[in-house]
Amino acid sequence: MKIFIYSIQILLCCTLLFGCKEKKNVVINDVDVLHQNQDQLTQIIIYDVFSPPVASRIYAYTSLASYEAIRFSKQAAPSIAEKLNGFKTMPQPEKDKQYNYTLAATKAFCTVAFNIRIFSDTVLHHYEDSLENVFKEALPQDVYDRSVAFGDTIGKTILMRAKKDMYKETRGMSKYLGSDADGKWRPTSPDYFDGIEPYWRLIKPFSLDTSSQFRPAPPFAFSKDTNSTFHKMVKEVYTTNKNLNDSEITIAKYWDDNPFVMEHSGHLMFANKKITPGGHWMGITAIACKQTNADAVKTAEAYCLTAISLLDGFISCWDAKYTYEYVRPVTEIQLEIEKDWLPLLQTPPFPEYTAGHATISGSASTVLTAEFGDNFAFHDNSDSAYIGMTRDFTSFIQAGKEASISRLYGGIHYRASIDTGFAHGAIVANNLLNKIGKK
Repeated sequence: MKIFIYSIQILLCCTLLFGCKEKKNVVINDVDVLHQNQDQLTQIIIYDVFSPPVASRIYAYTSLASYEAIRFSKQAAPSIAEKLNGFKTMPQPEKDKQYNYTLAATKAFCTVAFNIRIFSDTVLHHYEDSLENVFKEALPQDVYDRSVAFGDTIGKTILMRAKKDMYKETRGMSKYLGSDADGKWRPTSPDYFDGIEPYWRLIKPFSLDTSSQFRPAPPFAFSKDTNSTFHKMVKEVYTTNKNLNDSEITIAKYWDDNPFVMEHSGHLMFANKKITPGGHWMGITAIACKQTNADAVKTAEAYCLTAISLLDGFISCWDAKYTYEYVRPVTEIQLEIEKDWLPLLQTPPFPEYTAGHATISGSASTVLTAEFGDNFAFHDNSDSAYIGMTRDFTSFIQAGKEASISRLYGGIHYRASIDTGFAHGAIVANNLLNKIGKK
């Protein structure tokens, strides 16, 4: 019920802030609407329990649609979609006609969200209807109708590309159960789930030429030799987790961002829903926009580029994961060191190399640095509603590196996979920035 209650609170806020019987007295804050749209989507993603890669796809298409509509409110704001892979020329507003581009952006955003793969569409419809009623109070009927139609057209144009990105086709492909071969991934304790999204590398990226364009070199070779690099990596994870201090435990839990943690109590098992890694970085994007008083176009652009960097980061990372099929620390530690050992964090169900959170933290922090600058200090409270924790950072890169090393503290990744993943994510982000002319 949490998501429904929260939705009503947002709508009441809109009504109190904007609502009025007389159109001339209605004031709509364009930037606030964009933030509310994103926040509502994050609530739905949490409630519907989308995996991190799937969540990134939802964020990318919806955020791009929103930007492509709102950009017309600012002279000379260029199309981003037209510089990406497979998108058609974006619709243009009619000359000498009046539009409300915030309404158009909201409609584009929701049109995509309804059709991209949202389960809780009733909640989103309720949100959209209530928000559109606010705009009806504020706008002449012809402006309202024209803006809604324009936003819907942009949304449908974006969806034309989404229908051809291989998402639907990958839904019916066979499960991935791993391998018992030495050094290869297999389902991990305590829940032994199948591998998540084994065909995600087939999803068409936005800015990469292919999912394998920047594929990292192979990980260190498996070896049972206690003097081997592989064995030393395994031992480091084990030793680190045995000797965690309070600060390291806090960092691990802060960046856990596991959308569906299975909790065990005796014979009982229950799930705890939380924000995804991508959702955490979208929340940090919101913080940066608000802290800099970014206007609507800048806000939409920041959401858009961050979301695309997340999607392409996941696609590229998943290419490496299911190419190398690298074994998780928990498997090797239980086989070679301590049979009942479990890491501080629940090991997610997919191969180890490279580290996914490190990869997308590298990509998101690189984009946000390009958007807002180096040494951007901020207070991160984006996850406080779910875990009751906040942290302070001196830059996006510092936050990204802390998110990355949290996976070693959590016991779910080797240090080499973390370091490679973060650098890999930065490469993916810089490719995006180059492609759209931001570098």
